[in-house]
Amino acid sequence: MEIFTKQLTPIDFERGLELPPRSNLEPLQHFQGTIELSTIVESAAGTRLPEPVTIHCSTKSGSLVLKRGWYDIARDVGLRSGDTVTFYQEVNGGARFKLKVRSVR
Repeated sequence: MEIFTKQLTPIDFERGLELPPRSNLEPLQHFQGTIELSTIVESAAGTRLPEPVTIHCSTKSGSLVLKRGWYDIARDVGLRSGDTVTFYQEVNGGARFKLKVRSVR
């Protein structure tokens, strides 16, 4: 189930990845405060990081922002402004979520 798709901006690398207003929050509704999301990271070509990454998601400010873990993904995958990410709920090998990356390169 897709939660959101977003084209990345410089702010997403400085302050964390804020979920867009039209995100499907149904899979995240029962969470409050800071949550940990075990996430598989996959390129558009299907290449995955070797291990799931834990992304910390803060709901404290009234919006959902991916913080710790997100910065590691952005660095390890080499994400840049203009790239697109899609975040899904998916049960796969112990991870409950998947982040699919499409680069503009």
